[in-house]
Amino acid sequence: MNEVIEFLTDCGVFFLATVEGDQPKVRPYGFVMDYDGKLCLCTNNKKPSYAQMKANPAVEISASKEGKWIRLKGNAVFCTTPESQAKALEAMPGLAGMYTVGDGLFEIFAIENGVADFCSMAGENHQVIL
Repeated sequence: MNEVIEFLTDCGVFFLATVEGDQPKVRPYGFVMDYDGKLCLCTNNKKPSYAQMKANPAVEISASKEGKWIRLKGNAVFCTTPESQAKALEAMPGLAGMYTVGDGLFEIFAIENGVADFCSMAGENHQVIL
């Protein structure tokens, strides 16, 4: 899991795809952390992505840097607690401009049953199971 978090963090921006009906919806993300041994991200529960993940937890993340890329698929499982919110704010203080612990908006979700495929233009490939 550390390899996945490090890659996504180094990219700065990565893309999360959710499903709405029968259509994929992709948006940029920039936050990822290890919380309680799980790869976690955050969102706002007023955003369409939150409703999409609640209706269909299947997600996929993609990111690229220096001729290498990752494709991570799994299920979004919400694990919002005051502790997970505090950890996110500690890991990325910039989130404090949008969220506070217990604000009723700030949601933390983990990627469960995750499979990360690392690939490169040179044909190097390996897989990490989360």
